[in-house]
Amino acid sequence: MGRQDRPPHADRRRFQCRAARIGCVESQTAAQGGQPHPDRGRNLAAVQGCAWLDRYWSRAHPRARPLLFLVELSREGLARGRPRAAARSHVGLPRSGAAGDRSPRDRGCPRLDPAVRPRAPDHGVYTLSSGSPVPLPPAPPARRAAQAVDGLRHGWPLIAVPDGASAPLLLPVETAPGDVQSRRMLISAARAATLKLGNQKPATDSASPVLIGATFPIDLTTAQAIADPTLDLSWPLKGPFTAEPLPWRAEAAEAMELARIAGILPAFLVDPVSVSEPLPFAAGDSAALRDPEQLVIATRARLPIAASEEAEIIAFRSINDTREHVALIIGSQNGDRQPLVRLHSECLTGDILGSLKCDCGPQLDAGLAAMAREAANGGWGVLLYLRQEGRGIGLINKLRAYRLQDQGFDTLEANRRLGLPEEARDFGVAAAMLRLIGARSIRLLTNNPQKVAVLESAGVTVAERVPHQLPANPHNSRYLDTKRDHAGHLLI
Repeated sequence: MGRQDRPPHADRRRFQCRAARIGCVESQTAAQGGQPHPDRGRNLAAVQGCAWLDRYWSRAHPRARPLLFLVELSREGLARGRPRAAARSHVGLPRSGAAGDRSPRDRGCPRLDPAVRPRAPDHGVYTLSSGSPVPLPPAPPARRAAQAVDGLRHGWPLIAVPDGASAPLLLPVETAPGDVQSRRMLISAARAATLKLGNQKPATDSASPVLIGATFPIDLTTAQAIADPTLDLSWPLKGPFTAEPLPWRAEAAEAMELARIAGILPAFLVDPVSVSEPLPFAAGDSAALRDPEQLVIATRARLPIAASEEAEIIAFRSINDTREHVALIIGSQNGDRQPLVRLHSECLTGDILGSLKCDCGPQLDAGLAAMAREAANGGWGVLLYLRQEGRGIGLINKLRAYRLQDQGFDTLEANRRLGLPEEARDFGVAAAMLRLIGARSIRLLTNNPQKVAVLESAGVTVAERVPHQLPANPHNSRYLDTKRDHAGHLLI
């Protein structure tokens, strides 16, 4: 029978069988470095040369972009295929090269019956890379918050859920890459006051972020100057801007808190041009990152130090936080004696570099020395080293605050001008660390009554507050005065 005399369905059946063989040849080619097995199948180039396969080859070309599809087939249709020979036992029979009693054509794909009922052309077909017939459950708040913080450090945009269709897209000003523009920005109320917008009604709430609009496109360079107060002397002229109503106030406040946790400036371009694929977040997600119940002891080891050779370090980890806090136990832990405890927040400039702008380094050394004396008298001490740089605003923002202090602002005013809180440390994690160690009643080495209050509210008994004041120097005297006069520290 010539090719022109074949029935219309003959080419389809032959193409199905031949396509299966092509797949075998391609897999052999990939496994053998591009050369098909000489004794198996047919050379792929020869198959491509078949004239009768030309009209199908655009769909089966080996260099075409691979697409994966999930296709639902009717089980009834498969079951009603052509009759086949009954299975017979081959036990004890010599192996032959034959494939049973079936003819070569029977080794092809079974024919399917007509559709039971009309279906859409794409019914039962799903691209495995972009969708699923079963909707995925929403991500928990802790995962959304962790992904949002990581995304902000990478410069990726955010969008609020569940009202993602109506909520605007927020792009972090400090870390966003590329050349993008927008006519609106989200900034802090303190920054809006610096830009002389405090007399406009939408900017009167000092505790709420402010949405500002401009009559000109704001690029990232201009947005950085608007957001960063340390650049005010270099960029004195900005605007004009107008404060706009903010219907998504809770989501805006959450975005600013996520920016603080990420250690970047709390400022966003709103609905910038040509930006897509935002990360979802919801109001209140960041609270999940501060859950003290997720804290566990990761490991512990003996660690002799200069103040005391009898010391042990304990590392803590939380699944919701990338920071690892540590506790240093000086002396032998004794349940009959209340330990002398010091809560010390990380300070790279003071603890490591010996900065004179603060008293962190001297306080750390004096605290370890006091615990060593306590251990020598039969007691023990605990230093909780909390990874909360710059009172919780991060190293880079702390250095920005230092630059503002050089311009005449005190330490609390500098934080406010950056749009950041004066105090953002989480002392609840210290209470969780003490509970895990087994210290329920302590003597606290501190000048800060807020630490006492937080520990007491978390179930840790502070039997005594031990003063911890050190002499000032010409570089940190104003800093210490600000802590005493405006932050409530008990200093003389």
